[in-house]
Amino acid sequence: MSYLQTQLIPHVRKVQSLYKRALRNMEGFSHHRHVYRFNAVILRARFDENRDILDMRKAKELLYLGEEELHRMMHYQPLKFPTSPGGTAYDRETVPPDWVLDYWHPLEKAQYPEYFARREQRKKEYVEVWEKQYGKPDPKDHH
Repeated sequence: MSYLQTQLIPHVRKVQSLYKRALRNMEGFSHHRHVYRFNAVILRARFDENRDILDMRKAKELLYLGEEELHRMMHYQPLKFPTSPGGTAYDRETVPPDWVLDYWHPLEKAQYPEYFARREQRKKEYVEVWEKQYGKPDPKDHH
């Protein structure tokens, strides 16, 4: 769920995101590359006009108006990369979590001795770092 927002996003990043989404949206409407590039240059000029605005109220208002315009002008069938959220191949291949390797049979683990030796060492290091940062768990808390 890496697409969920977990921290504050700076204004500059929001503007960059708006610009990129606007370009992608424009790509869906343009069937010829030269038409797309012409419109992309015009779009960039629109963004550059407001590049040096220092009044954050005005900048936020322009960002809001840009988001609104993008929403109004959104392509009826937006282009999506296949492995992006909403794409045809999104989440098609499930990557198993790391703990699955703990349940391998010892004969399976014996086929990769260096890997599993290094993995056990790193697991110990991870536990040490965890205990150093958060302290050892209280045995009374276990049910």
